[in-house]
Amino acid sequence: MAIIKHPSLKQMEDNIEKQLRKEMSDEELFSFVEFDESKVEKTGYSNYSYWRSTFISFSRNKIAMFLLSVVLILVVFTFIQPRLPNQLSHFHVSNDPTTGLPYRNLPPGSTVMLAEGRMHKFILGTNSIGQDLWSRIWAGTRTSLFIGVVVAMIEAVVGILVGILWGYVRKLDFFFTELYNVLDNIPVTIILILVAYILPPGISTLILAMSLTGWIGMARFIRNFIIIIRDREYNLASRCLGTKTPKIIMKNLLPYLVSVIMLRVALSIPANIGYEVFITYIGLGLPATIASLGNLINVGRKMMMSPSLRYQLIYPTIILSIVTISFYVSGNAFSDAADPKQHV
Repeated sequence: MAIIKHPSLKQMEDNIEKQLRKEMSDEELFSFVEFDESKVEKTGYSNYSYWRSTFISFSRNKIAMFLLSVVLILVVFTFIQPRLPNQLSHFHVSNDPTTGLPYRNLPPGSTVMLAEGRMHKFILGTNSIGQDLWSRIWAGTRTSLFIGVVVAMIEAVVGILVGILWGYVRKLDFFFTELYNVLDNIPVTIILILVAYILPPGISTLILAMSLTGWIGMARFIRNFIIIIRDREYNLASRCLGTKTPKIIMKNLLPYLVSVIMLRVALSIPANIGYEVFITYIGLGLPATIASLGNLINVGRKMMMSPSLRYQLIYPTIILSIVTISFYVSGNAFSDAADPKQHV
């Protein structure tokens, strides 16, 4: 039986070294690298950015990006529309120069002679008193968006402040819990109707009425999330190291709540516009002198029985639907994108 002798480890190392020497010269085997301090700093560097990663993730949602673009175009156009050429004021009543009577309920696309002696085309027609519906719709959209955004900002500020104190400061838990139980059991509709009935009608009255209890939902969400993360290890370590409470809240707690806050704000804007439409619909909202989507829909519903005049309800309803759907979809998409778990 033949015995196969395996080469020793020393022989194998020598063979490998000889092979390397044949393939590479001494200069290639032994080349010194100069010390570069800047490269040392880069070894622990990460170019990750939370907001950049959030926007990259959000931009991948094509539907949300499209609807967000639509909302931005609507908002911008509401401000530039009055400055475009040949635009009538939403208060202006157009009269027939021959009869002196207003151009009432003209269908969309009607071209008439104004009292000033020039021709004008009513793109969306006129209402029952001869006002340009095109101008009134954009003025009403501007008013309703202003109310919705202002109320959403008030709800966000008050809700975040109350929610953080409610969830982080244990001594205040009982007080805010009882306050929440009282206010949450009062129907929002009743508060809106009472405030709008007691105070004089106007934009400030509507903002006050919707802001009185609108912050409750935001505060409850913030409180629940604060309770979940307030006793995690990094927060306990920060308190042991003597970090002040405001800094813990700003650095350790709020960054985890960005997605929740953005979602609540995005959903609050169309909800507030809906409240404005509802309270005006029942006759307790803005006066008729102030153009708003609520006023336009309230006037348009009276024309529903006449097929030739239904456009006065359809056009403001379309704008309201576009704004509501766009904010809802974009808000949900941005909330998902702001979640750190979605970042790579």
